[in-house]
Amino acid sequence: MKRVIALTEAGRRLGEQLAAGLDDAELWYKPEPFVDKVQQAFRAGDALIMICASGIVLRAIAPVIVSKHRDPPVVVLDEAGRYAVPLLSGHEGGANELARQLAALIGAEVVITTANPYLQPVYCVGMGCERGCELQELQDLLDSCLQQAGLALTQVASINSIDIKADEVGLIALGEALDKPFRVFGKRQLQAEDALLSVRSDYVFDTVGVYGVAESAALHAARQLTGNAAELLLGKQKSTRATCAIARAYPSLDKAE
Repeated sequence: MKRVIALTEAGRRLGEQLAAGLDDAELWYKPEPFVDKVQQAFRAGDALIMICASGIVLRAIAPVIVSKHRDPPVVVLDEAGRYAVPLLSGHEGGANELARQLAALIGAEVVITTANPYLQPVYCVGMGCERGCELQELQDLLDSCLQQAGLALTQVASINSIDIKADEVGLIALGEALDKPFRVFGKRQLQAEDALLSVRSDYVFDTVGVYGVAESAALHAARQLTGNAAELLLGKQKSTRATCAIARAYPSLDKAE
């Protein structure tokens, strides 16, 4: 559950916008007693989206903080909606990604202060489809996946698939329409990502030689672009005739400088 908490009228208006754009979110406006309500939500594992000063948040949650591996994500926003700051459990708890999702909803700037993720991650899309899948279906599926992941199209580095889709008209057209590179990989390259898949399909393996095209292609592309291990940001999503997944990897410090 996501708790959007606002203390001012301007914050309430912003909170209504955020709660309407998020799944499983509820707005609390001037909850009373404030500290008790915040601490109860924190202990319950609810993500906290606080539209107020960071000092207020810190004083409220300080007594119930346990560790970065157990605490829920806490994101602070100013009431004008200009900045989204992951305050607690940024990387491990998902506050960094939640802040990006919030920023995408309202056009805010994300301010990330955690050590590793201050490097901008590389995001890659993997897609698979039936032969002859139409461009519109591929576009609609990708749009849905980007929305779920809280990403903008501008953040996507490439669209990727298996090499037997190198001549797939719809995927080629999608890359051209979005001005994104369309890249393909052989099954041996994709098999290297088997351990990271969220789902493994025996049917897909029997058909093309890998347990998942979309997830494998996204992971391998992100790994190749950064030279570092990749992880799934969004597991395989399906439409009638296509699949899509999104992976990310962080560049090395020397590459970011």
